[in-house]
Amino acid sequence: MNELVEDFLQHIRHERGQSENTQKTYQAILNRFVAWAGENAIERWPQVELSHLMSFLSHERARPSAAPGEPTPQRLSPESIYLAVAALRAFYRFCETEKLLPANVAENLSLPRHWKTLPKALSDEEIQRLLAPVSPETPASLCDQAILELAYASGLRLSELCHIRLEQLHLEAGFITAIGKGNKERVVPAGKLACAALNRYLEAGRPALVGPKSPANVFLTRRGTPFAPVTLWLHIKQRVKLAGMSHPVTPHMLRHSFATHLLQHGADLRVIQELLGHASISTTEIYTHVASDRLRDIHRRFHPRS
Repeated sequence: MNELVEDFLQHIRHERGQSENTQKTYQAILNRFVAWAGENAIERWPQVELSHLMSFLSHERARPSAAPGEPTPQRLSPESIYLAVAALRAFYRFCETEKLLPANVAENLSLPRHWKTLPKALSDEEIQRLLAPVSPETPASLCDQAILELAYASGLRLSELCHIRLEQLHLEAGFITAIGKGNKERVVPAGKLACAALNRYLEAGRPALVGPKSPANVFLTRRGTPFAPVTLWLHIKQRVKLAGMSHPVTPHMLRHSFATHLLQHGADLRVIQELLGHASISTTEIYTHVASDRLRDIHRRFHPRS
C-alpha cells in the first residue's frame, strides 16, 4: 500500500507541481490511512471499500488534535477533515487515471461544507507597535525587523518568507518576486519601509549570520541556516511579546492585515488577488466581508439615522 502512496506523491510533486505543504499534508493523511487499514486487517488497496473510507474519517474526527501531554486535547477541526477527504479523492483520481486500481471508491465521498472564516486583521495601531524597531540592534533583530516589514508590506505566506532568496529581491526597483503555491511566480511591491529594513539587514545583519555552508536564502538563523516555518513563527511570537500585545499574532494574520488594509483604502479586489497569489477570485472575496463590517461600523457611528 505504501508503494502506491509513494507513486501518487511523486505524481503531485513532479507532474502536478503541488506546493511542499500540500505534499506533506497529503502524505501524512495517506500514511495515517495505511496505518489504520493495517490495524483493521486491510493489506491491499483493492480491498478498500467506501465504507472503509467513511470509517477512517469517523476515526479522524475523534482523533485529538493536541499533542500528548497537553491538558485539553480537542477533536480535529472541520478544515482538517476537509483536507482528509480531499487527499483521499485526489489519490483515487490518480489511481483511476493511471488504471492502478479497479475502481474509484472515493468518487462518492462528499466533501463536508467548508465554511470560510473571516480573517483576523491587526489594527493600524497594532501594526505600528509590532513594527517598531527594537534596541539594541543586533543581526538577529535586524533579520526579525526585515521579516516583519516584508510580511506586512508584501503579504507573503510563511513558506514564501522562509524560502525567499537573494536573487528574488529587486530593492532598487521596489519589488520582489515571490514563488507561491505550485511554484507560481508573481511580482509584489515591497514598499519603501520594507526595502529600507531589508537593505539595513543585508548590510549590517546578514553578513554576521552567514556561515561557510549558508545558502542564498535572504533570512538566516543565528546558525546561518534557513528558517524552518515553526522557527520563524516563534520569532514573530517573540516580537509580539516585546510589543506588549496580549492576543496571539500569527504570520498569516500579517498577510490578512496586508490584504484587509489594502481593500479598506480602496484597492481593487483583482489587484489584491494578484498580490496574494490566489488562483481564484473566490478565495480573495472573503476580504469583502471584512471591509463590509468596517463600513457598517462607520455608518452606524456617523450617520444621523443609523
